[in-house]
This record gives sequence, structure tokens and C-alpha cells, in this order.
Amino acid sequence: MKNKFVKVSAALTAFLMICAGTSCGKVDQKKDDKKVVVSGTEDSEKNNASDHSDADSTTDNSDKTTDPSENQTGTVPGTTDKKGHTASGSDKPVSGQPSGTVPNGSSGTGNSRNGSQITDISLTFYEVTLPIGGSKMPIVTMLPADAPDKGEIWTSSDESVAIVDAYGNITGVGEGNCTVTVASSANPEVKANVNVKVETAPDVPVADGVTYIDGILIANKTYALPASYNPGGLTGECSAAFQQLVNGAAADNINIYLSSGFRSYDYQAQIYNNYVAMDGQANADTYSARPGHSEHQTGLAIDCNIIDDSFTGTPEAIWLENHCHEYGFIIRYPKSKESITGYKYEPWHIRYLGVEKAKAVHDSGLCLEEYLNITSQYNY
Repeated sequence: MKNKFVKVSAALTAFLMICAGTSCGKVDQKKDDKKVVVSGTEDSEKNNASDHSDADSTTDNSDKTTDPSENQTGTVPGTTDKKGHTASGSDKPVSGQPSGTVPNGSSGTGNSRNGSQITDISLTFYEVTLPIGGSKMPIVTMLPADAPDKGEIWTSSDESVAIVDAYGNITGVGEGNCTVTVASSANPEVKANVNVKVETAPDVPVADGVTYIDGILIANKTYALPASYNPGGLTGECSAAFQQLVNGAAADNINIYLSSGFRSYDYQAQIYNNYVAMDGQANADTYSARPGHSEHQTGLAIDCNIIDDSFTGTPEAIWLENHCHEYGFIIRYPKSKESITGYKYEPWHIRYLGVEKAKAVHDSGLCLEEYLNITSQYNY
């Protein structure tokens, strides 16, 4: 009996050991293959600022024509530097330099492009000539776009020639040459240089309160006309040249017409004050001239066709840009020259200089301020 009990116990023990090695009494747990996805959003902010014509955002018989937004600004996530300048959404600098290059004597050690450090800096210009007291600021793009610290350190090699502020605004101080450098505050070995030449401002002859430079009557933010200056309308020479321009355009099946011409000092004051009341002085100054500073008071400026940004890129605008110099006119406020002329791009605003000077300015690729080496900045 005892032996039989031992055998039964042994058999039971063996059975339990077999079960322990199999799925008997074992609970299978299925793995959860679902992935948890955290969705991110890339918010972009777009400010639609209504643009206006400096010289004539109105015709002579109306107070205002509202321009659609030409200077719309928008941030592309991860591509905006601390000044609000944006790259194109790729790693291509705004200057057109290929990704990863460090132009014009710039240098950078650069770690892997993991977003931890700045490896490249590009600028919109690397050389500038300024008159004493004149200023200009390059737009900076730092890469990689996802670098957390895009701080800038600006220095001048000779502050007796030019100084530079924390935002990169370069100002001529004395005649000579120097180098202005911007470096990454996070990676100071990465830098870019601007070669600066400062010249003595040209002698500016003034007769009866009217300024002429190289024989050209000037009215801009630096140089004003007296309230008494009034040619009574477009000058005869300007009017005749414009008629020739209209005829030349018509021969090319292009319709150009005058929308706004001469404005008196008092009329400009009325318009400017209306804009200030509506938009504030800082905004008004970007598209409307203060009284005495408007080119239309000279009788030498004309706004053609549609005086708003819908004119940009039209066959008429393209024709004016390519041909108006042949008749003695220039596009007075060209694209990408806003910081120099003081006004937004206005493809409809032409200024009469005479054929010889208009061709010289056009062929130079410069705006009038650059061509004459003068400033356009209010000092009050």
C-alpha cells in the first residue's frame, strides 16, 4: 500500500512538472501594437498691412486709394531669426549662397547640423558705401533653421569710420574703410563680414530752399522743398516726355495713363495728416511723404495707372520698368530698396530726370539715393 501511494505521488508530481513547462496555468498577454502619435502644429503668423503709395496713393481728386498688401510678412516656423527675417523654408540663405557655405571671408567650424549650433551666416550684402551720417542694415540669415540660439554679435574694426548697433544697423562716422562683422553669439567662430566704405557727403547746393544734386532736384526724407515751391503742375518738359512715353507704350499695345501728378505743399499736408490719423505716424511714413518731402511737389513725378499693389507684375508695370528710362523716367522706389529710399516698392511711381540721367541711373541698378550717394531719413 505504501509503495502504491509513493507511485501515485510520483506520478502526480511528474504531471505537475510537465504542466509548469507548458501553457497550462500560464496567461498569454498580447502586445499592444498601437503607436501613440502626438501631433504637432506649425503656426504661422501673417500680418497684412495695407500698403499705400508714397507720392500718390490718391489722385488729385480723391483722398486715398488703399493698396493691397505688397509687404505682407509671414513667419515660416523654424526659419525666423531674432530680427524677424525669414529664410525660404529650406536651408538656402536669402543671399542665394548654397547651403553650408560661409561667404565673403566668413568662417565656421560647425558641428553636425543637429540644430544645436549655428553653422552658417549669410547676409543680403557684403559691401556698402555710405556717406557720413548715412546708415544701412543687412538682413541676416542664420542656419540651421532650427538652431535654438540665433543671437548676433556685431562689431566694427574701426569705429572712427563706421559704427554698428546691436541690430546690425551700420552708420558712417568718418571718411575711410573698415570691416563690420556679425558673429553667432552661440558659436562665435561662425561669422560674416561687411566691407564698409564711408565717403564725405557731397556738397549740396541749395537755392531758395530747393536742393539740387548733380543737377537733379531732390525731394526725399532728408531734403525738403519749401512750402512756397509750386511749379503750378507738371513741368512742360516732364509733361511732354510723358506723352512720348504713352505713345511708345501704345505702339507696343500697352496702355499707360496718368493717375496722379503734381501736388501742392498744402494738399500733401492734408493727405499726410489724414494717413497719420488713420494709421499712426510710423506707418504713414512708410508710404506717404510729409509735406515738403513729396516728389509730386516738384512737378516731375507721375503715378501711372492703378495706384496699388495690384499693378505689380502687370504687363504695364513690366513695360514701365523696362522702358521708362528711354523717355527720361526712372522707377523712383524700386523693389528691395525700401531701407534706402524710405518708401515701399511702387512700380507705378516714375520720376523724370531726362533721358541721359535716367539711362545712367537705370543701367547702374541703383536707386536715386544710391546713385547720388545721399540719404533719405527724417531728422525730426
